Amino acid sequence: MQAQTQWIETSDKQKLYVKTWGEPHLPALILVHGYPDHQEVWERVIALLVKDFYIVSYDVRGAGQSSAPRSMRAYSLPQLATDLMYVANAVLGQRAFHLAAHDWGSIQSWEAVTSLEFKGRILSYSSISGPCLDHAAFWMRKQFAQHKLKFLKQIRKSWYIAVFQLPMVAPMLWHFFKPEQWRNVVMRLERHTDIAMNPHVAQDGCHGVQLYRANFIPRLLKPRQRYAVCPVQAIVLKYDQFVSPELADEMSLWVEHFQRVELAANHWAILSQPQAVATAIRDFAYKYENQRTLPDHT
Repeated sequence: MQAQTQWIETSDKQKLYVKTWGEPHLPALILVHGYPDHQEVWERVIALLVKDFYIVSYDVRGAGQSSAPRSMRAYSLPQLATDLMYVANAVLGQRAFHLAAHDWGSIQSWEAVTSLEFKGRILSYSSISGPCLDHAAFWMRKQFAQHKLKFLKQIRKSWYIAVFQLPMVAPMLWHFFKPEQWRNVVMRLERHTDIAMNPHVAQDGCHGVQLYRANFIPRLLKPRQRYAVCPVQAIVLKYDQFVSPELADEMSLWVEHFQRVELAANHWAILSQPQAVATAIRDFAYKYENQRTLPDHT
């Protein structure tokens, strides 16, 4: 399985490292990775989808071989959505595409999925273990008022988010993680013995902390009403150690055409259960491949 590679310059002159897989005449699918990963985390899923899609993956800013801006503002959700648009335009022209994302890739992709600028471009969205921060803020407020146990359950899982708000502490912590140690952490979570090592995980972890610092507090304090401009599938991981499955319970309030699929998996199901993830993405994308009239929320 051989990828074509290219560099794409963003609106603020950052460089994104992009790979394309498969035949360009096939339906287009863009994959966005999470934190502290880079795009290679998708390769097991890509191997199962490459006969069905023309696949585009990229290292998000601050990860892998892409450049890492120093400014915290450079990691804002609107900028990340703009990065996605630049990648899509550079590789696909004006073609519409399907989108799937994991973890922070999913969180940042919600910004595009709920932006009118992407209406008609995104045909379907498969979200794995990463809610829209605005939706999550509304959900957390409701749980605090009505279901405090659910609220406390998610707070317990999200302890690291508070740590990541500390400018010096979080990057310093990543220097204690060697690639082999992080690989062992992921393997224990996934109960899997064959997970590739990310040699740059400490660097990716340090830079990616800016994603949390730039976005969590503003969105949690002032959530916006954000409606999806395309059909959305939530691939819910029942044993996720970081994101409660309950966060997807009210996702349908924000999505006109919504589907929920549950997998008996932990957070990195894209590594430990690539067949199940690939099947869910493929089936949902095929369902909407020929759809060009998308939901209209104004």
